[in-house]
Amino acid sequence: MGAPVRRRLLLAGVALLVAPRAQAQTVYRIGFVLPQSGGARRDAFLRGLRELGYYEGRNIHIETRFAEGRPERLPVLIDEVIGLKIDVLVVGATIGARAAKKATTTIPIVFAGSSDPVAGGVVTNLARPEGNITGFSFAAGAGFGEKWLEILKEVVPSVSHVAALWSSSNASASRFVKDLQSAGRVLKVRLDVHHAANLAQLDEAFAAIAAGEARALIVTPSPFSATHRRKLVEFAASKRLPAMYFAEDFVEAGGLLSYGPSITDTYRQAASYVDKILKGAKPGDLPVQQSAKFDLAINLGTAKALGLKVPQTVLLRAARVIEGAT
Repeated sequence: MGAPVRRRLLLAGVALLVAPRAQAQTVYRIGFVLPQSGGARRDAFLRGLRELGYYEGRNIHIETRFAEGRPERLPVLIDEVIGLKIDVLVVGATIGARAAKKATTTIPIVFAGSSDPVAGGVVTNLARPEGNITGFSFAAGAGFGEKWLEILKEVVPSVSHVAALWSSSNASASRFVKDLQSAGRVLKVRLDVHHAANLAQLDEAFAAIAAGEARALIVTPSPFSATHRRKLVEFAASKRLPAMYFAEDFVEAGGLLSYGPSITDTYRQAASYVDKILKGAKPGDLPVQQSAKFDLAINLGTAKALGLKVPQTVLLRAARVIEGAT
């Protein structure tokens, strides 16, 4: 047997020995549960995973569940994915984090998008959350009320009377009201404050806003408002109220404006903690991080329907501009 033949046989034997090992790559199972539908959030999370070398169908498998705006379904959906022997559970919002925390004390949990995880009872300490849970917060800090009102007035310069909707479903929501009231005094804008934490209260708030003299609306951050964003957007459209929201989901649904922490960037970042946990890190040792990216979104189709011309100075600051109503 000649040397070239022996060399080929040797290489073939090595390939046979190596191939099974290459095929035995670990496939991690990740649960992904959100209170609402969230294709864009899932896409951002997958993008973050790909940046770290994880690919669906190759070395990760994701069990996705959406509660479709019905938060009471979260415990069932979370139990469902836990039963599928997942390695990490990723959940959205404070209500998702609380439901996950009740469901398991052993499976690592990464939350994305809790507005205030301490006030919401998710963790007791941001620096060392302890236990099996950590994540990313997109808390809107001090000064957001002023920004919401400033941008709204840039787009609607004549507005001098604004309705503000807040919800106690956000444990730290009262600070937004105080922030808006302070901003209103500075900007000479009268503010009517309305509260809603359930659908009956929301209908009452709608009736009060419709009966009042406010000519614009600001919706402050809360799980309740996020769950019922379409109802809020439809109300504003029906009353022809230019409205400012806290998340671009509202603008996608037809709302005029939103300004707040970038939701999709928060989910992309969540992938980094999943990576660390899969490599052996303990969730309780990973500090809760807050969003550092804030986006302005504008729906030009809605602006046109309201007879508004958005100034170029505002358009240039927007991270996202939707050309037509959705």
